[in-house]
Amino acid sequence: MANKIKVGIVGGAGYTGGELVRILLNHPQVEIVFVHSKSNAGKFLYQVHKDLHGDTTMKFASALSQKIDVLFLCVGHGEASKFLTANAIDAKIKIIDLSQDFRLGETSGKRKFVYGLPELNRAQIKKAKNIANPGCFATTIQMGLLPLAKAGLLKEINTTGITGSTGAGQGLSDTAHFSWRANNVQAYKTLSHQHLAEIGQSFLKLDPSADIELNFVPWRGDFTRGIFISSQLSCSLSLNEVTTLFKKFYAGHPFIVVSQEPVFLKQVVNTNKCFIQLEKVGSKLVVHSIADNLLKGASGQAVQNMNLMFGLDETTGLKLKANYF
Repeated sequence: MANKIKVGIVGGAGYTGGELVRILLNHPQVEIVFVHSKSNAGKFLYQVHKDLHGDTTMKFASALSQKIDVLFLCVGHGEASKFLTANAIDAKIKIIDLSQDFRLGETSGKRKFVYGLPELNRAQIKKAKNIANPGCFATTIQMGLLPLAKAGLLKEINTTGITGSTGAGQGLSDTAHFSWRANNVQAYKTLSHQHLAEIGQSFLKLDPSADIELNFVPWRGDFTRGIFISSQLSCSLSLNEVTTLFKKFYAGHPFIVVSQEPVFLKQVVNTNKCFIQLEKVGSKLVVHSIADNLLKGASGQAVQNMNLMFGLDETTGLKLKANYF
């Protein structure tokens, strides 16, 4: 495209904001116009995001500019809807929201949001003006279950998932301290995680008559980034049949890899990929799905959505290699 996409970022001081800047600085079709932060206005970006030292001399902005094509909202849950109520954003500016405020069909004035899971809603995303970016657990769980939902094979699923400390954001809490996280694992929000609603919404889209029960136990892990999900369910299909089902569903989706070998987090950390591994023992199927919670689970997927909205190849700026060692 002749003209670069002009981007604004609100909430640029957090983990997802920093990852978004890191990706977009190297995106061949993007110009970052401003990165907004109330608490860091006037500081260089690299004073907050130390990994950007030498990459940019941009400073955090205190004011918004309307001279942009797309606005990314990297604010906390509940804050995106407040921001859009308090700030008059030109109707021609597209919005990609990384909070959970608009994932269940909520609107902001006349703005309606498309649920931004490309492997489910690619066609709608291409036409969308506003995107509700999915949650990190929701993305990784859905990648492992959507093919089965479409085939009408889901009834009761027992899912366990572990996530890194970055999934909790940069806010200080007892469970975010190194001395608590190191050599430690804890279950939290058992059977009540906030991402369950958006997952159920996607299941119903693929299988409207289904009565699906998803029992999810999330864990806090003693590492910084990545999500590992294991979902267990009864399935009458053979492993070969299930593998064929998954490969057919994800054909043409460049970030999904159906692996014949055991998967591990280092394969996906620092990438926008999701790896899926299938195992079958007797009548039980186990689906392992792994992703980087800050990339495919947040900022990377947001850029993937932007690419689709502006008619670019969805992998543009996202061909990132994993940090293997």
